Amino acid sequence: MQWLGELSQKNDAKIILLIIDGIGDIPNEKGLTPLEAANTPNLDQLAEQSLLGMSTPVRPGITPGSGPAHLGLFGYDPLEWDIGRGVLESLGIDFELGPNDLAARGNFATIDSEGLILDRRAGRIPTEECERITKKLSQIKIDCVKIFVKPVKEYRFVLVLRSPDLVDGLKGTDPQKTGVPSLPVEAIHPEAEKTAILVNEWITQARELLKDEEKANSLNLRGIAKKPDIPQLPSVTKMKLGAIATYPMYRGLASLCGMTVIPTGTTISEEVETLRENWDSYDYFFFHVKKTDSYGEDGDFENKKKVIEKTDKIIPKLFKLNPDVLVVTGDHSTPCPLKSHSWHEVPTMIWSKHNRKDAMTAYTEKTCMKGGLGHIKHQSLLPLMMAHSLKLKKYGA
Repeated sequence: MQWLGELSQKNDAKIILLIIDGIGDIPNEKGLTPLEAANTPNLDQLAEQSLLGMSTPVRPGITPGSGPAHLGLFGYDPLEWDIGRGVLESLGIDFELGPNDLAARGNFATIDSEGLILDRRAGRIPTEECERITKKLSQIKIDCVKIFVKPVKEYRFVLVLRSPDLVDGLKGTDPQKTGVPSLPVEAIHPEAEKTAILVNEWITQARELLKDEEKANSLNLRGIAKKPDIPQLPSVTKMKLGAIATYPMYRGLASLCGMTVIPTGTTISEEVETLRENWDSYDYFFFHVKKTDSYGEDGDFENKKKVIEKTDKIIPKLFKLNPDVLVVTGDHSTPCPLKSHSWHEVPTMIWSKHNRKDAMTAYTEKTCMKGGLGHIKHQSLLPLMMAHSLKLKKYGA
């Protein structure tokens, strides 16, 4: 990102990056995606004034997690910066990680009598249940290791182990499918073997405590890692960046990159109000809408469509603030037929006071595939937003 820092310059222009999480999809049996089926007059009107295209989160064919996909949106190469989900979840709940901390994202899960996974998300138990169960797990003790177990949201929790002897380089336990048992924690390199043994010891004790729970009778750990030293966006871009997101992981990633996480409510309307109240304080806003991804993972076409329609209604409110650049895209695709993240490109739209317009008149996967922006990588969006807001100097003589 060094070149971007050398070209960046300050001005008063305002940028909004609107992320509709998991928005990309593939056609259902009727030949439509949720975005194509949704009633989106405001997004379609915006498309008439914008440049449309498709964006690849990491590389063609790679199905990204949420962390790598957002890193790309923030201008980083996701293959260069492999940041553990545990780090992001921890920072997202304002748990500050030190050099001796190893963090993991935990998912409560439901297993059968043979230990096979029935539900990787324990029926999306309410956050109140998560709080009760994490308190139960906080009684686990391991010699020479300080342990923190914190609730995040619904079925998600954070595990942090603190000891100077812990080593990075572990594989998680989630097989990413049902009907199979969980995996053991394994070391990626020999130096991490002792750390793998410690984490597996914690898991064994935890599952024993969970065995009588109705839904959350097991758990899995993902993204077990230490906090990396990553370039900070404010110094690179010369912007003051604010993040508005309802889910902790996205707040954590924004914080890791140097954005200021702005407290907000749980609804899209509350996020808009947060944006309005803080409009004068920042140059750039990362605005995140989550539920499109959740419904995609559940295979819930109708509710994914409804969240897109709710998001469409906020577009006029965003324009009342007079942004200089508005980008609408997703972090990745989460097709309802697949019930998971996928490798498919993400529909992307750039509006600015200085952009060219293509001939597209609607914001859908089909129109974006034909749009003038073409096929780009997520990494290109940050410099494009800065260029459209006149925040990049000329390169060379």
